[in-house]
Amino acid sequence: MPADLTQLKAVEQRLLWLSHWMIHHANHVRPKIDGIKVGGHQASSASMVSIMTALYFSALRPEDRVAVKPHASPVFHAIQYMMGNQTREKMENFRGFGGVQSYPSRTKDTCDVDFSTGSVGLGVAITSFASIIQDYIHAKSWGANAPMGRMVALVGDAELDEGNIYEALQEGWKNDLRNTWWIVDYNRQSLDGIVREGLFGRIEKIFDAFGWDVVRVKYGALQRAAFEEPGGEALRDWIDACPNQEYSALTFMGGAVWRKRLMDDLGDQGDVTALLERRSDDELAELMENLGGNCVATMADTFAAIDHDRPTCFLAYTIKGWGTPIAGHKDNHGGLMNSSQFTDWQTHMGIGTGEEWEPFAGVEDPVALRDFLSRVPFFARGTRRFRDNRLSVPAIAIDSARETSTQMAFGKILDDLSKGNSGLAARIVTTSPDVTGTTNLGPWGNRRKLFARTAQADAFIDHRIPSTAKWEFTPEGQHIELGIAEMNLMLLLGAAGLSHSLFGKRLIPIGTVYDPFVARGLDALNYACYQDARFLLVGTPSGVTLAPEGGAHQSVGTPLIGISQDGLAAFEPAFADELAVIMEWAFDYLQRDGEGDPDERTWLRDETGGSVYLRLTTNPIEQPGKRVDDSFRQGAIDGAYWLRKPGPNCDVVIAYQGAVAPEAIRAAGLIGENRRDVGVLAVTSADRLNAGWTAAQRARSRGHAGARSHAEALLSGLPPHCRIITVIDGHPATLSWLGSIAGHQTIPLGVEHFGQTGTIGDLYRHHGIDAEAIVEKVNGLTHGKDVSHRILAPIPGH
Repeated sequence: MPADLTQLKAVEQRLLWLSHWMIHHANHVRPKIDGIKVGGHQASSASMVSIMTALYFSALRPEDRVAVKPHASPVFHAIQYMMGNQTREKMENFRGFGGVQSYPSRTKDTCDVDFSTGSVGLGVAITSFASIIQDYIHAKSWGANAPMGRMVALVGDAELDEGNIYEALQEGWKNDLRNTWWIVDYNRQSLDGIVREGLFGRIEKIFDAFGWDVVRVKYGALQRAAFEEPGGEALRDWIDACPNQEYSALTFMGGAVWRKRLMDDLGDQGDVTALLERRSDDELAELMENLGGNCVATMADTFAAIDHDRPTCFLAYTIKGWGTPIAGHKDNHGGLMNSSQFTDWQTHMGIGTGEEWEPFAGVEDPVALRDFLSRVPFFARGTRRFRDNRLSVPAIAIDSARETSTQMAFGKILDDLSKGNSGLAARIVTTSPDVTGTTNLGPWGNRRKLFARTAQADAFIDHRIPSTAKWEFTPEGQHIELGIAEMNLMLLLGAAGLSHSLFGKRLIPIGTVYDPFVARGLDALNYACYQDARFLLVGTPSGVTLAPEGGAHQSVGTPLIGISQDGLAAFEPAFADELAVIMEWAFDYLQRDGEGDPDERTWLRDETGGSVYLRLTTNPIEQPGKRVDDSFRQGAIDGAYWLRKPGPNCDVVIAYQGAVAPEAIRAAGLIGENRRDVGVLAVTSADRLNAGWTAAQRARSRGHAGARSHAEALLSGLPPHCRIITVIDGHPATLSWLGSIAGHQTIPLGVEHFGQTGTIGDLYRHHGIDAEAIVEKVNGLTHGKDVSHRILAPIPGH
C-alpha cells in the first residue's frame, strides 16, 4: 500500500473512533442532568468517514468550501480535533452548553466551519449559490484576483427528498453553474426506513438534464479485485441485483450469514465457491461491506480523477454504521451502541482504557502520521475566514415634497446610487425571483445591467423594439435575475452575504420579493441569518395595499416575522425620508462586526451588525415635506419618534407603523378637535423598539438600574390614564405590546384575516384600520361602547 494511502487509512480509523467515542461519551459517560438522550448519529457518521477522509486529507485545497451533512457533524469535529483546531474540553461537551455543536455552525462552533448545516437540503443548495457568487466576484475588476475553489456539499441520500434542492438545480443550470461538487452518502437508509429501490436511477436523470456529471462510486478496491477472480462476475451480478433492504439486513447479520445466502443464491458453481472459501467469515463480511463510499482509496482516486469544472454529483454507495456492530440495522439512524457493544468495539479498534481522547491512540506509526498531516494541503493555510474593508456609505437623500410610495422611493434611491461611482454602488448586487420590474429594481438593472458569465444579447434592443426593461446580460452586470422560487432568493442572499468571509470580497446584497411570499422562503431566510450572512431584504408590496390582487397577495404576519427573526433588523417606514435615513444606516449596519457591547442609549447591540428587512408598499401617500431635525433621523433608526408630541394631559396616543400613516394622522386631527393633547407616535421598527425594551429589562435585572430603552424614554411622559391606539396594515400583535412598557391600556387595530379584492379604502374599512374606525374606537372607549363589530363589518355590495 502506498505511504499516503497507509496514512489515509490510519486517519479514517482515527476519525471513526473519535467521532463514535465523542457520541458515546456524551450519552453514556458524561453525567446525565435531565435524563434525556443526547443523541449524535453514530451510524450516519460511520457511513461518511471514508468519504470525508479522502475529501479533507487528499482532494481539498484551501480555497475550497464544504457544507457538511448535518449528521456527519461528529466526523467534522473529529477532523478539527486531529488537526489541533478543536479542544478536548469542547469535544467532551458535545451537544452540551458551550461544546461542539450538534450540526456544524459558522457562528456557534469555534473551528473552521464554511457553511452551517442542520436544516436538511439548505446546506446542499447553498453551495451552488456560493459558486455563482464566486463567479460573480471573479468577473469584476476588483475581484479578478480572488482564488477560485470548489463548493462542495456532503449530502445524505434522504436529503434528496427536499424540494429546494431541485429548485437550486434549475437555477444553477440557468446560471451556467460550475465548480460545484455534491457527494451523496448513498447508504439507502433514512430515519424511518430504507430508501425506495431504484430511486437514484431517476434522480440521476434529473442531474443529467441540468448539465451535471454523475459519477457512481459503487465498488471498493476489495470488491473490484474480487470481481477479477474466477467467479467474480457472478458475485458482481448478485450485488447489483440485491435489494437495498436485503443488503442492509445481511450486513447487520455478518459473515456467516453472507456465506450461506451467497451459496444459496449462486449455488455450488465451482469458481464462486472457491472465491468464497478463500475468505474467512470476517474477510467475507469485509469484502461485502467494501462499497465504494467505504473505501478511502477508491474515494481518493475518484476525486483525483476530476479534471474539469463542470458540476459533479458523486453517488457514493455506503453502509450505514460501517465498521461498527450496528452496521446495516434499519433502526440505526438514531440508535447508539450500548455500553457492552461499545466495550467490545473499543477492544476491536485497539484503543486502551484511558486513551480514548488521544488523537493518535492505536496508530502504528504516529511520527509518520503527524508528518503526513503536516503536509495536507487543505489545512496548510490555517483558518480560512477572510475579511474585507468596510465601504463608505454616501449620503442618501430623497425629495419628500410630493406624493409617493415607499416602494417607489426605494427604486429612486437605488437609481440615484446607480448613477454615481461610489465604492458602495460598485459592490451592490441585486436579485429578485422574477419580480424585478414590479418591485422597482428596473432602473437599477437597466443602468447597472444583469450578470452572466458570458455576454447575452437582448433581441428587443437589437431590433430596436421599445421596452422599459433594457436587460443586457454581461459579466460586469450587478443584478442576478432568479426564477420565481423564493427559497432560491434567500439562499443566494445568504451566499452573497457571506462573500467577505468566504472569498475576501465584500458584497452588499439586496433582494426584493413580494412581501406575502417572504414566508415561502422563510426556512432559507432563517438559515441565512443563522450563518450571520449580511443582506438587505425588501418585501414589497405589503399588507392589503395591493388590494385588487386579493388575499393571496396580501401579507398579514410578516411584521411578526420581522420581530421574531434573529439577526434581522426589520423596518416598516411610512415616508420616503424615513426610508432614506434607514437605508443609509442599513448599508453601514450590514458591514459591522463589533463585539456586541450594548448602546446604553437604546440597549441595542448595533455594533455587531446584521441583516435588514424593509417592509414597503405601493400605496402613494402625501409626504410630510423636508425634515432635518436630528430627533426624527435618530428616531427613524431607533424605531419610533413623535410625529405629534403629546401634551401634558394627553389621554389618547395613536401609534402607527407603515402605510396607514395617513389614516392615523387624519384620525388624530378629527380626535384633536376635542382633545388638544393627542399624540401620534410614528413607529418605523416595532422590531427594534421591542428588542431594546427587552434588553433594557434584562440589563436592569443584572444590576444596571439606570438602563432605559428608547421605547421607555418615548412613553415615559404619558400620564397613567392615557390610552394607546395602535394601528398597522398587518397583524395587530405587532404593536399591541406597547401598553406593557408603562402600563397603559392599549387597543390594537390591524389585520387578522385573509383579505379580498377591492380598493385600499374598501379593505381599510373592512379591517377597521381607516381613520373613521380609529375615531370610532376612541369614542367607543370614551363612552363605554363596544364597537368591535366594526372590525369585520362587510364591504357594502360584497
